[in-house]
Amino acid sequence: MAITTFARHALGDTLAIYLLNDANQRLGLILVPAAKEHERVTRRESESVDSLVQIKVVGDVQAGGFSGGRTMRASGTLDHLRFQTQRVEQQGADTVVISELVGRDGLVLEHCLRHTRGQQAFSITTSVTNRGTTTMTLEHLSSASLMGITPFASDDAAGRLRVHRLRTSWSNEGKLETRSVEALDLERSWSGHGVRAERFGQIGSMPVKTWHPLAAIEDTEAGVTWALQVCWGGSWQIELFRQGDALALSGGLADREFGHWLKQLAPGATFQGPECRVTAVAGGFDEACDRLTARMLPALAASPAVEADLPIIFNEWCTTWGDPSHDKLLAIANRLQGTPVRYLVIDAGWYKEEGVNWGCGHGDWVPSQKLFPDGLQATADAIRARGLIPGLWFEMETVGWDSRARQDPELLLHRDGHPLCVGGRFFLDLRKAEIQERLARLVIGQLRACNFGYLKVDYNETIGIGCDGAESQGEGLRQVIEGSNRFWQRIRRELPELVLEMCASGGHRLEPSLLALADMGSFSDAHETREIPLIAANLLRVLPPRQSQIWAVLHPQDDLRRLRYSLAATFLGRMCLSGEITELSASQWALVQEAMQLYRTAAPVIAAGTSRRCGTHDGSAAAGHRHPRGWQGVLRVAENGRQALAVVHSFAPDFPALATMALPGEGWQITGLLTDAAAVPHVVGNTVTIPLAAPWTGTVVLLAK
Repeated sequence: MAITTFARHALGDTLAIYLLNDANQRLGLILVPAAKEHERVTRRESESVDSLVQIKVVGDVQAGGFSGGRTMRASGTLDHLRFQTQRVEQQGADTVVISELVGRDGLVLEHCLRHTRGQQAFSITTSVTNRGTTTMTLEHLSSASLMGITPFASDDAAGRLRVHRLRTSWSNEGKLETRSVEALDLERSWSGHGVRAERFGQIGSMPVKTWHPLAAIEDTEAGVTWALQVCWGGSWQIELFRQGDALALSGGLADREFGHWLKQLAPGATFQGPECRVTAVAGGFDEACDRLTARMLPALAASPAVEADLPIIFNEWCTTWGDPSHDKLLAIANRLQGTPVRYLVIDAGWYKEEGVNWGCGHGDWVPSQKLFPDGLQATADAIRARGLIPGLWFEMETVGWDSRARQDPELLLHRDGHPLCVGGRFFLDLRKAEIQERLARLVIGQLRACNFGYLKVDYNETIGIGCDGAESQGEGLRQVIEGSNRFWQRIRRELPELVLEMCASGGHRLEPSLLALADMGSFSDAHETREIPLIAANLLRVLPPRQSQIWAVLHPQDDLRRLRYSLAATFLGRMCLSGEITELSASQWALVQEAMQLYRTAAPVIAAGTSRRCGTHDGSAAAGHRHPRGWQGVLRVAENGRQALAVVHSFAPDFPALATMALPGEGWQITGLLTDAAAVPHVVGNTVTIPLAAPWTGTVVLLAK
């Protein structure tokens, strides 16, 4: 079997190497850190080429090796797929490598690898065109697929490969799970015959509900990590696949077996799957995540100018608990006037009717005359008069059981001919132009008329496998997600100065394609819990901290130590305050103001830099979050390398009297503190030492060279 290197492209610090099987014209893709290329070895057996596109067309043979129900990779469609051409295009700051593959019956695929100058993570998309004369039906299509993991071992790399994934659940997001390839039953068989596959992902319209759409494979001996991230707000999957010595890693839309997806492609039609992002780094999982989160930053160039210095948010949800009113908001605004807080957000309940549960009554979006007797505009104007920007909550893609909107079946998604209801919520059919216009009137129109400057969009249930109205329920879901994205884009287009927050029962939508449409995402619904610092640190791997909105709920019954614990956690992202601030004592309010002033000073470090975690609690799934023990430290170093921010929390027993964190180099001095007066940190050489006098303490140290 003749395997040749068809092309090598040096892109940033990475080599994209395209291998070609001369016999069957199958093209594969390997990523190698350029600094590690000299460590590549020759394999002990003839290397096969795993296609850089995984696809299956209905009617083609499914792979053998006992793969049915486990994977749709390596299908018979690949047997008639042939590499045709490759070209390189320069598109502004982007270098794009475009590979064309052709199959029978007019099947044409285009695989695009895009490198943006200054970035070290690549974007990959795959499109399919039907140039034949009859309709074809897709049942599996990867967006990206990397082969040859690991190119630094001549054999099956026994004992040296680790798989990193992030488990997530409501109010307990982003827990790291690291398992060996052997523990995942991905060892090659004695003959290389039986398929080894791990297919995982998410089904429905909450893309981050059990897993984050991210996986990485680390070669612990070579010190190299490959990572793949799916950028999609609906059903997705990632697969680790093996038959011979080397592993393959692929991802994209959830397929027919996993996500109930079929897609018909008429003659002349083209379909493109969602974007995937990939990277290969001489380093570990955190270094790979740094590259992927950096790839998210360019989208924030569309943020309004007011977001430049990371303003502090106050959201009244944990103050009124669904019972906001003009008078209550005025009292909050009076307390916040003259402070660093810039946004005051009115959360759920502003529309509630008498005798109707506000939690099931959303969707008509008529302000409560009882709560806002002079209308929402009067309240928004009063907030602005106190130097704050008013915000408003919507859950615009669903309607509640008790709303009038749900009485019109033409507005709603259906499954098996029945309106689709999940937990008292119905879903709007955002594929329809008339529903887009309805939302434009109720949401965009109301925001514009009342002069709101901030929009929080919540989303509190998932569609599940899909809906009627397309060739498969999975395809119906995909089309609805596209419709939702179009409306988000319309908001940005028609209200360019509006600040947008993405929320989905907290963190169920924290994936790149949706976050690219918003300025911030709600990190979690863990508003008041002690595990907030752990969750906030977990999410540093999947979104820039400038987009991670972290809550500190302030209660008058909290002592200063508890308040400081809550406030310190917000330095791991965007500070969002809530609670009964009008009832805080003078000493409590002084502490809050001290934290806000320090946050304003620390904002440039939070905005741009890299973070590393230390301590005895590592945030892993095995460590547990509800009842944490030990301590956690996060050190964030600014992009310029001359500022740093240390955030330290102690938990239950088993924490040391002193926590130490290593600084990059020497010459550091402390320039700001949030700490107990009896526990003052100090710097010696390249180490900052933080006393931990008691459980449930929080300390923030701002440093500069």
